[in-house]
Amino acid sequence: MPNGKVRFFDEDKGFGFIQGDDGEQVYLHASVVPDGVELQAGTRLEYSVGAGRRGPQALSVTVLEAPRLARRNRKSADEMAIIIEDLVKLLDGLGGRLKNGQYPERSQSRKVATMLRRVADDFDV
Repeated sequence: MPNGKVRFFDEDKGFGFIQGDDGEQVYLHASVVPDGVELQAGTRLEYSVGAGRRGPQALSVTVLEAPRLARRNRKSADEMAIIIEDLVKLLDGLGGRLKNGQYPERSQSRKVATMLRRVADDFDV
């Protein structure tokens, strides 16, 4: 049976793709993923291949190794509460300007977007 890594998998859509060690790309449908297994990019798999309507398709899947996620130091809940309160004040000010038909300047927009992504990353550990 061939081995490979999950290149992409979307649980909501119910499919993804495996990049085989031999370079072949294989379609992966959610129905062949074992119950209780959450696939993410980089997960090593062993799989069997059959001919699908649009090319090679995985028929059965066995997880060999899940990628190790880097452990991050999470901020304390007290620190996050302060950050969220400040972020809400900032977004309130932006909301008021938007209601008056004024978008923030590009540099400010980028800073706000960066802050939102960082806060989201801290929640998504």
